[in-house]
Amino acid sequence: MRVPRSWLAEFVDIPSSATLQDIADAYVRIGIEPETTEVIGADLVGPIVVGKVLEFVEEPQSNGKTIRWCQVDVGGTVHGIVCGARNFFVNDKVVVSLPGAVLPGGFAIAARKTYEHTSDGMICSAKELAMGDDHSGIIRLEELGLDPDLGTDAIELLQLRDEVVELNVLPDSGYVMSIRGAARELSHATGWQFHDRAMQVPEPTAAGGPVTGVSIAHGADHIVLRTLVGFDPHAVTPMWMRRRLQMAGTRAISLAVDITNYVMYELGQPLHAFDRTKLNGDIVVRFPNRPNPEQITLRDSPIVTFIRRKFRSLYKE
Repeated sequence: MRVPRSWLAEFVDIPSSATLQDIADAYVRIGIEPETTEVIGADLVGPIVVGKVLEFVEEPQSNGKTIRWCQVDVGGTVHGIVCGARNFFVNDKVVVSLPGAVLPGGFAIAARKTYEHTSDGMICSAKELAMGDDHSGIIRLEELGLDPDLGTDAIELLQLRDEVVELNVLPDSGYVMSIRGAARELSHATGWQFHDRAMQVPEPTAAGGPVTGVSIAHGADHIVLRTLVGFDPHAVTPMWMRRRLQMAGTRAISLAVDITNYVMYELGQPLHAFDRTKLNGDIVVRFPNRPNPEQITLRDSPIVTFIRRKFRSLYKE
C-alpha cells in the first residue's frame, strides 16, 4: 500500500524534522514492513512556472514535421519557444520549464538552437514532469480546472514533490489498509498526535427522498445510502485529489469515480456512486457469482492452474 506523506500529515502531526526514513523505521518497530520508500520529484529543479501562449506560428519542416514557434509570457517576460505539440491554443495557460530547470531523469533545460530558432525553454507534457504517461500533447491548465497567475511555481501548483512509503500489509492487518489506518499506527509507534477526520460525521438529510429498494443477500450487515444533489459529473477532479490518487497508485478517471476511490484509500471504506436516473431495480449487496465448488475438477482447481502456469516446463499432462 502506497502512503504519501502529505496525505498522512492530514491525520497525524509529523514533525518537520522527521525524515522519510524516520517514518519507515517507525513502522518497522510495530511490525509493519516498508517495501520501498520514494521521494517523488527529488530530481526536479526549477524554474518551472505557469506561462500563457500569446501567439504562435506553424512552420512545416523538411522532415514532414510541423513545429510551432511560440511566444510565451511567463509573468513579465516573454520567451520564444519551439514546440512540437499541436493541442494548445492562443491564450492557453501552460507549464514552462525555463533555462536552468532540470526535469525528471536529469534532463537539463537550456536555451538552444533548433529549427532555425533559439528555443528559450520548453512547454511541458505530463510525461515530461512524471505526472503520467501522456506524451501526446502538452498540459493545458484549463483542462485541470486551474487558472493560476503567470509565473506561479508549477512544482507547488501541480504537487510535483512528495514522499511515499509503500507498506507490505499482511492479510491479518486489514486495519492498516487506509491512510487513516496507516496514520493511526504511525501515531502509536511515535506518539505523534493523531486526528481522526473520519469522526466528523455530517448530519443526515432526506434530500431527494428514497432512491430505490435495497436488499442484503450476504457479505454485509448494513448498507448506507446518501443522495447528492447538484453534482456535476463532468466537472474536473481537483488537482490535489488527482495527484494523491496517482501517488497512491491509481489514475484519475472521472470526478465520481475519483471521489469514491479517494474515500476508499483514505478511510478503507469501499463505496460506489450510482446515477439515480439510470437505476433500474433494487440495489443488492452480495458476494460475486462464483462457480459451485462441486463443479470444479482437480484439473481446473486453482492450485493446479497455478502449478501449470508457473512450472509449465515440468508439468506433464
